[in-house]
Amino acid sequence: MTSARQWLQGCVLTPGGWVRGGLALADGRVADISGEPLTESAARASGLPLWLPGFIDLHVHGGGGHDTMAGGAAVAAIARCHARHGTTSLLATTMTAPRNEIEAALRALAPQVAQRPRNGARVLGVHLEGPYLSPHKLGAQPDFVAAATLDDVLALHALAPLRLITLAPERPGHLALIVALRQRGFVVQIGHSAGRYEDGVAALAAGATGFTHLFNAMSAMHHREPGLVGAALAHAERAEIIPDLLHVHPGAIHAALRAIPGLYCVTDATAAAGMPDGEYALGRHRVTKCLGGVRLADGTLAGSTLTMDQALRNLVGLGLTLAEASRRTATLAAQHLGLADRGEIRPGAWADLVALDSALQLQQVWVEAEAIEPEPEPEREFATAR
Repeated sequence: MTSARQWLQGCVLTPGGWVRGGLALADGRVADISGEPLTESAARASGLPLWLPGFIDLHVHGGGGHDTMAGGAAVAAIARCHARHGTTSLLATTMTAPRNEIEAALRALAPQVAQRPRNGARVLGVHLEGPYLSPHKLGAQPDFVAAATLDDVLALHALAPLRLITLAPERPGHLALIVALRQRGFVVQIGHSAGRYEDGVAALAAGATGFTHLFNAMSAMHHREPGLVGAALAHAERAEIIPDLLHVHPGAIHAALRAIPGLYCVTDATAAAGMPDGEYALGRHRVTKCLGGVRLADGTLAGSTLTMDQALRNLVGLGLTLAEASRRTATLAAQHLGLADRGEIRPGAWADLVALDSALQLQQVWVEAEAIEPEPEPEREFATAR
């Protein structure tokens, strides 16, 4: 049975540009778009809702006081937290941990991938960020690194669908593994690596298609030792970046935007996202949220408190058009995962939508043609994690 159509009015960002008119939704998807073309400036001055593709976040450790490594109900709560900020689909992202803890987390979160949490974002699968990392570039990751093997990865994939895998290419066997993983359809990113420029180039040649939180937890660029950052800026088609204006200086963001066509935004959000200052879990670590950041006891940045609606506003504040900021917070991430029916507003695509006002504040969120209902703020539900 075909569901009744729903109609949404306003200015709609389509792949061909802005349209003043409306959207028809049916069976979870965009059924039709009608209206007249207009410029972005006219759309923003119209006073009408500005409809953009829902945000897609491929790097989420937590939110609303909950940590992905807890699995199950925690992941559902994370999906609800980020949906309130316009994220309509995401990858639940793991931390480096003992093998049994990673397995337990994957088993517990698998049901949230199979069925979308009520009033939450679609959990597309898992971003496995560790344990296949360099012990010399852990960042905020606990020191439980391990060398990867194909059998090891496939065993984890059998527990919950791995959609994205971060690894350090300089570790023994990892270049050959990239080839094998790509042949099986996995998306592989370079990250948490002390590798040289040459390691980054070799990993891209082997089939790696991106860099995890560019600039952070990787060998920096020097004019005589370009490092992984140099490899990314010189050769990468895609990379993720955290635009909270704390992890990466605005000038470095501009350099990456100029160099990497498919630069897309992630939050790297932790349990502290959407919560008051205090102490929270990040895998095995305890982290502290204070002054807009999240840090370990030694001051190391440990993920972020960023949400994707703020990421979009930050990009516009850096001088991007709203259309380009939307591409960096939705479309490019969908393309990176090979999702042909998300990340754009067009007939046949999932009706994952956000409506903004003229100040770019979030007004409505729709996930697969279902409106996300307001919920109590997380700080009213949870005390700071102990």
